Amino acid sequence: MLERTERVAAAYGLVLVLILVTFVVTMTLPPTGWFGRVAAIVVAGLTGVVALTSSEMPRPRVRLATVAAVAAVAAAVGARAFTSDALLGVAFTIDALLLTVASGAILRRVVLATEVEFRTILGAVSVFTLLGLLFGFLFLALGRLHGADVFQGVTDAEPRDYLFFSYTTLTTTGYGNLIPAGQLGQILAVLEMLTGQIFLVTLVARLVSLWRPGARTAQ
Repeated sequence: MLERTERVAAAYGLVLVLILVTFVVTMTLPPTGWFGRVAAIVVAGLTGVVALTSSEMPRPRVRLATVAAVAAVAAAVGARAFTSDALLGVAFTIDALLLTVASGAILRRVVLATEVEFRTILGAVSVFTLLGLLFGFLFLALGRLHGADVFQGVTDAEPRDYLFFSYTTLTTTGYGNLIPAGQLGQILAVLEMLTGQIFLVTLVARLVSLWRPGARTAQ
């Protein structure tokens, strides 16, 4: 199965689809049932592994990422068996770290690309959407591990709240309905805001300005 997955090298369109699937699964599945949590962990782990293979990472690193994804699923299942929020927080943390490595791998290929083409733009968009997803999972992990409310005035926040907050923070939309309650949550929010703005202003804008559709065909 690993060899089959490695055939999707540079398939950033597939990565983007999996990111959207992870977002939809996390936003729509019942937050209180164990199936919804495990499903979100599984799809996020798959997204990270495919993103790494799409960046043509060495096979040992892909195997390590696969092991990490399986460990996250095991922790999520264990959280159900032992009724442990800490284990669920560990599962979300592992997936967040996996998505961080995956976004870094794609970003490296995008930055080092010798020619800006449609696939390069897809890679940059994939990284940006991955940032919102991984920060959302970090906030989810914080909610499970911190043992207190992550947002001011919001008790028992649902997964959709964390992802909604993550993407509105990444894009600096800032509706103001969700505000981090603790110092660690505020640090993560500021880090996400800065990352999102720097990414858009420096990388995506530059790539779009250099992209010349049809240039290869004309040559």
